[in-house]
Amino acid sequence: MDLILLFKAIILGVVEGFTEFLPISSTGHLILVGDLLDFNDERGKAFEVIIQFGAILAVCWEFRSKLLKVVSSFASSAASRRFVLNLVIASVPAMGLGFFFGKHIKAVLFSPIPVASAFIVGALIIFWAERRQEKITTTKNHIHSVDDLSPLDALKVGLAQCAALIPGTSRSGATIIGGMLFGIPRAVATEFSFFLAIPVIGGATAYELLKLWKSPVAFTGEFALATFIGFIAAFISAFICVRWLIHYVAHHNFIPFAWYRIGFGLLVLITAYTGLIAWSH
Repeated sequence: MDLILLFKAIILGVVEGFTEFLPISSTGHLILVGDLLDFNDERGKAFEVIIQFGAILAVCWEFRSKLLKVVSSFASSAASRRFVLNLVIASVPAMGLGFFFGKHIKAVLFSPIPVASAFIVGALIIFWAERRQEKITTTKNHIHSVDDLSPLDALKVGLAQCAALIPGTSRSGATIIGGMLFGIPRAVATEFSFFLAIPVIGGATAYELLKLWKSPVAFTGEFALATFIGFIAAFISAFICVRWLIHYVAHHNFIPFAWYRIGFGLLVLITAYTGLIAWSH
């Protein structure tokens, strides 16, 4: 048994779970940590795709009552049908762009320096959004939950989510901050981001797994065990993170995450410039 491989799997699983739903970019963190752990080869990329689904299952479990209610009342409830329609509308823009341009984006931007730069730019956008939040939410004070969102609101959030195709931007950050800039309260934008992750990341995971089915990646017994452990680590850490974030956004803003993004981004750029860490390119 390769204990080093299992250790890497746990670390990456925890990183995925704790960063997937925070506005700090799980993809960016996985690229950086995978680079440090020398786990960014084809097997490492396959691993990252699979453990993402662990984080999605955590959201499904946390909001199981809401999801079951939507499914059971879909035929009879207009609110449930609108909720599903909103998720579909918000999912289409990013999934469509990802399908057509995802391969090119990965080839050009999936490396530490572009990720670090996106961290810093994203932080500046968070500062801007938080400064505007109190003012713009007064224009949509009728929105108190995800059930109050209109299809137009969903489309706006979906368009904002397209920015997350740039690694380091953050899918959750793009949807939450984008929603805030369009006048949606922080707590509602955060909750909608949780639900939106299910079709978007679930669809992306299914698509990547379909490609991996015909790839030459060596899924040995040890690698399969490491992937399972990483999957469990992602599920547990994501569940903890979702629970914590729900309570956090009720009383706090995202400014601390913006400072974290700047600090982490500058650290990567400085270590790259000085040669302290030989980041890949």
